[in-house]
Amino acid sequence: MTSYHCPVDGTRSAITALTWCCPVCRGPWDLDFTPARGVAANALAGRADSLWRYKEFLPLDTSAISLGEGRTPLVPLTDTVSAKLDFLMPTLSFKDRGAVMLGELARRLGPDRVVADSSGNAGTSFAAYCARAGLPCTVYVPEGTSAKKTEQIRAHGARLVTVPGGREATARAARAAADEPGVFYASHVFNPYFLHGTKTYAYELWEDLGGRLPEALAVPVGNGTLLLGVALAVAELHALGLITARPRLIAVQAEAVSPLAAAFRAGADDLLPAGAGDLLRDGEGGADGLLPDGGGVPGDAAGGAGGNAAGGAGGVEPATLAEGIAIPRPPRARQILTAVRESGGTFLTVPEDGIREAQRDLAARGLFVETTGVACWAAVRAGGDAVRGEVVVPLCGSGLKTGMAASA
Repeated sequence: MTSYHCPVDGTRSAITALTWCCPVCRGPWDLDFTPARGVAANALAGRADSLWRYKEFLPLDTSAISLGEGRTPLVPLTDTVSAKLDFLMPTLSFKDRGAVMLGELARRLGPDRVVADSSGNAGTSFAAYCARAGLPCTVYVPEGTSAKKTEQIRAHGARLVTVPGGREATARAARAAADEPGVFYASHVFNPYFLHGTKTYAYELWEDLGGRLPEALAVPVGNGTLLLGVALAVAELHALGLITARPRLIAVQAEAVSPLAAAFRAGADDLLPAGAGDLLRDGEGGADGLLPDGGGVPGDAAGGAGGNAAGGAGGVEPATLAEGIAIPRPPRARQILTAVRESGGTFLTVPEDGIREAQRDLAARGLFVETTGVACWAAVRAGGDAVRGEVVVPLCGSGLKTGMAASA
C-alpha cells in the first residue's frame, strides 16, 4: 500500500495507522499514488462492467465487496448537454464510487468498527459496503436528514446517530468518535481513497467519448468530493498523454449555502471569514437568481434572517433543498477553488425555485432525481456563457431518496 501525506505541511502517515487526518494541522490527507502507464481506452473492452475495469488507475485494484458500481449511462438532454445517470448506482447515488474504495480499504485493515458522517447518501453507501464486508458501522447524520435515507442506513444494519444541529455539528461528533482506538473513519472528505473512487466518473466519460472529455463538466459542490475526483482524473489522464484538452469545471452550489462561490467571486484562495459573504451579495445576480463567476446571493436568500453565503451567523446552517451540498465550511475549500480556477472554470449558484423547476423538468423527461442531484441541471439549463459548448452534468442521487420537492 501507499501512504498518506498532508498537502499543507508535508506530514506523512502509513495507511495502516488509522490516522484519519494530519496530526499537525488536522487537515485532510492526500495520497501518494501514480497510475500505471500503457492503458488506452480501446484496451478496456471485455473487462468487468464496473469501475474496477480501471484498476491500473486505482490505488486498490480489486474489491471483495463490489456491488458492480460504476459504468452508468450517459444520455442526451439537449443538443449540447448530456447527463450521466449516477443515481443508478447500487445504493442509488454516486457516493458508491468512493464508498466501495473506502469500504475495501477498511476490510483489508480490519478495524474494530467503522464510523462515518453524512447528510445521507454517503452514509447509505458506507452502511451498505460495511454490511457486505461484515464490519460494524456507525453513521452520524444531522437532524432533518431525509427519512428515506435514514431508513436505508438502518436497513443495511448500521447504527444511526442523529445529531442536533446541522452538517458541521454532525462532522464534529463523528470526528470525536474517530479519535477512539481501533476506529476506521470512513470520511469522504478527509480520506483521499474516496476521491480516487469518485475520479472514475471522469474515466468513464473518457472511455465513453472515445478517449476524450467534454468541453465542460458541471459538478455539484458541497465538500467537493466529486469535483476533486474529477480534477484528479483530468490531471492523471493528461499526464499519461491520454487527453490533450482539459475540460472547464463548472462548480454548482445552492444560493442558500454558497461559501465557495462567495470566495471564488472575491478572488480568495480559501473560505471567507464568516459574514464576509454579505458584502458580495448586495446588487449581485440577475432576474433568474443565477450568479455566474461565483458569488453570494441577492437579498437575504442565503439562509433567512442572519444568514450569509459564508455559512450563516453564529454557525447556524441555512436551509436548502440541496441538503447534500449544504456545507458551510468544506475542509478542502482551498483545493476546490484551485481546481476550478486552474481549469478555466467558474462557480454558478442556483435558487430554491430553480431546484424545484429542474427536478420537475427532469421528471418530465423520465428521470426521477433527488433535489441535490438536480442542482447542475438547474444551473446549466439557465444558459449563459459559462455553459457554452458540450457539457456533461451528473444526476447524482435517485428521487426515491427525497421524493419531489414541495412547492414553495
